[in-house]
Amino acid sequence: MEISGNSAFYAGLSTINAGLNRIDQTAGQIANTTVERAVSSQSSDAQVDRLRSVDRSQQSDLASNRVEMFQGKLQAELGVNIAKASDEMLGTLIDTYA
Repeated sequence: MEISGNSAFYAGLSTINAGLNRIDQTAGQIANTTVERAVSSQSSDAQVDRLRSVDRSQQSDLASNRVEMFQGKLQAELGVNIAKASDEMLGTLIDTYA
């Protein structure tokens, strides 16, 4: 019988990584939206659309980006909790020092 106590630990690390990737992608979208708004404030919307071929339906909303970033933060925090719990449980089910 093989006992694998580290699988939960690696699941926690994977969850942390997924949360950080989500935050990184959302931050990039927010930065792109900010650049788009700066360009559009200097010229008309029609000129910006024509120059960049931007479809307005594909632009992300700032509020939804903030929600996505918050979800990434929660995902990373949950991954930390999983990794901590796994680390604390390691060696408690079987007394390895007896």
